[in-house]
Amino acid sequence: MNFVARYHHVIDQIVAACPAPDKFAHTYAGMAIWTITLALSRKRMGHVLPLLMVIILESGNEVLDALYAGRVDIPDTLGDFVATCFWPAILFATGRAQDR
Repeated sequence: MNFVARYHHVIDQIVAACPAPDKFAHTYAGMAIWTITLALSRKRMGHVLPLLMVIILESGNEVLDALYAGRVDIPDTLGDFVATCFWPAILFATGRAQDR
């Protein structure tokens, strides 16, 4: 089994453990990535690094999804991206506003 297939298998197991639809898993992942990056980097909420990590890792996830499926489903990809980045972006904006 190649890396893309193994990755997709693990993601399927994670999504199966979350409430439907899969957008919940994306929301949880985005918040987990943002929180872990914030804690490890010891940056403030308004620093761009945690949000950038969410964007980079979600972009990588969508590339791997497309490679596994053999196609890009634009509406699903955009929905996944928004679900993953929404709350980290809100928290980043809140942090930026507090830093002023």
